[in-house]
Amino acid sequence: MAPEVWTVITLDELAPGWSRRPLRELCSSIQAGPGQRAEDKGRTQANGGSPVVLPRDLRGQRIVIEDAAAVPTIAWERARTLVKYQMAEGDILLTRTGTMGRCALVTEEHAGWLFHPNLVRLRLPEGRRASAAYLTAYLSATAAQDWIRTRAAGAVIPSLSTRTLGELPVVLPPAAEQAAIGATLAALDDKIQAHTEIARATRAYRSELADALMNGVLSAEP
Repeated sequence: MAPEVWTVITLDELAPGWSRRPLRELCSSIQAGPGQRAEDKGRTQANGGSPVVLPRDLRGQRIVIEDAAAVPTIAWERARTLVKYQMAEGDILLTRTGTMGRCALVTEEHAGWLFHPNLVRLRLPEGRRASAAYLTAYLSATAAQDWIRTRAAGAVIPSLSTRTLGELPVVLPPAAEQAAIGATLAALDDKIQAHTEIARATRAYRSELADALMNGVLSAEP
């Protein structure tokens, strides 16, 4: 059997049916999170209110909340004035300051939540040219990450405006190819997240076990 041949497609040489569009043409909105107020600080789920996704929660193209009780919130009275900042399933979050380029696909679990001002929410229109899963995968790929870091370089705290982000060139395959790419990489992201959670739980178990053994609560002898 002849060896499989892989065709490498560069940003300057696209396959038939593929195209390139700036990110702003693929989104109905590119929205930074609402500014923080003094009264927002220190609030958590224990105080009630609308939960807020932080930049640190974006991991492996997912929103990962490790400590639900520590999730910051905004009081319901103020949250009702921030409806345009609520997330919906299929939105994409992207860090725009500090640790640049982390992205995550919003699922039903976090629909209705608000997002931190150091995050940008990408919302795709009806009849979208790009699928949310594909665009999330594209934004996490090397070419897009390098573009983002290059545009954000030079400042003490790297940052990227929504206007600049809208200029990011996105390579678009046909819809069927987008679906296949998005599904393949999303499946790998799910596996990575599962292994990450196993490792986290194992570390926590190891720490608790070590304390119990060192304090004589448990014995290591058979």
